[in-house]
Amino acid sequence: MKDIRIEKLANQLLTYSIKIKQEENLLIELLGEDGVPLAKELIKKAEEIGAKPYFNIVNYEILRVMLENATEEQIKLYAKHDQMRMKDMDAYIGIRANSNSTELSGIPKHRIELYNKYYTVPVHFEERVKNTRWCILRYPNASMAQMARMNQDEFEDFYFKVCNLDYAKMSKAMDALKDLMNHTDKVHILGDGTDLTFSIKGISAEKYVGTFNIPDGEVASAPVKTSVNGYISYNTETTYNGITFHNIRFEFKEGKIIKATSNKTKELNEILDVDEGARYIGEFALGLNPYMEKPIGDTLFDEKIKGSFHFTPGDSLEESDNGNRSSIHWDIVNIQTPEHGGGEIYFDGVLVRKDGRFVLPELEGLNPKEY
Repeated sequence: MKDIRIEKLANQLLTYSIKIKQEENLLIELLGEDGVPLAKELIKKAEEIGAKPYFNIVNYEILRVMLENATEEQIKLYAKHDQMRMKDMDAYIGIRANSNSTELSGIPKHRIELYNKYYTVPVHFEERVKNTRWCILRYPNASMAQMARMNQDEFEDFYFKVCNLDYAKMSKAMDALKDLMNHTDKVHILGDGTDLTFSIKGISAEKYVGTFNIPDGEVASAPVKTSVNGYISYNTETTYNGITFHNIRFEFKEGKIIKATSNKTKELNEILDVDEGARYIGEFALGLNPYMEKPIGDTLFDEKIKGSFHFTPGDSLEESDNGNRSSIHWDIVNIQTPEHGGGEIYFDGVLVRKDGRFVLPELEGLNPKEY
């Protein structure tokens, strides 16, 4: 029996997220192999529209074995051909559907760094992000259900509710926050173990409403690169390069992370020392998806939690560029709802959000139960 939820998601991805047109080239990339039902539906619907779909499947078990002994020359050649293919594409949909979210753990650190620098940066940061209309999403497999501590049916119901909301309606509600952030200089964030100050003056704010990620729901800017001072204690887990971190705490001076601790402090600092930009912040964003109420251990979901913000070490977004460059972009989330300790956000000395709820009248539309 056909799952109409998959059909609805595929239609939204093609007609709303990437707006595919006749005769355009579309790469559908499966990162892992559990997302075949969605990939098949995307190919069928793209062909109905008159576009030309292509596909690629990345098997993470095989990728891990290759990277364990890969040389810089190998990785560069691997990237060269994928970058050439990406140059031929008008649009890209990446379906992350790996059955083991930690499959790449255990790879020597220097080889992961080579992969990020010589594959991820040229293929994705430089070519896909800058030159295609793209959208990335997860697929609701058993691994994700287990991560979210739900059974498969329960997780699928949650997944499609979060992913298939009315993003056009959400987009309209975000306009007031985007405008406010574009006229803000000083930001002050207070919370449990957190006291941060920084400026976003002159950095464009942008809405994210299902055109780059599904699920979505955030308004993002970035700190002026050297303006961040104070400290932050993140209260969600995060996985990077196959390593799961919790209790991350950063101290800043003039924009730079001068002290970083967590359950795995050594590994954390190794990531932050990968290049000069990794110790500076490339993104500041507020999470706004009303169906996301608690972390499930997946960044694409957790960074959209209503009442949250993320403060991202690494590369800055093109839409809200503060000039920071890095081979990493690590969205780490702090939730400020009462269940997670609460907190306050001030723009130019005015309280904007308290305990995860917007308090200014013009932002009341961002406190909905649903879209």
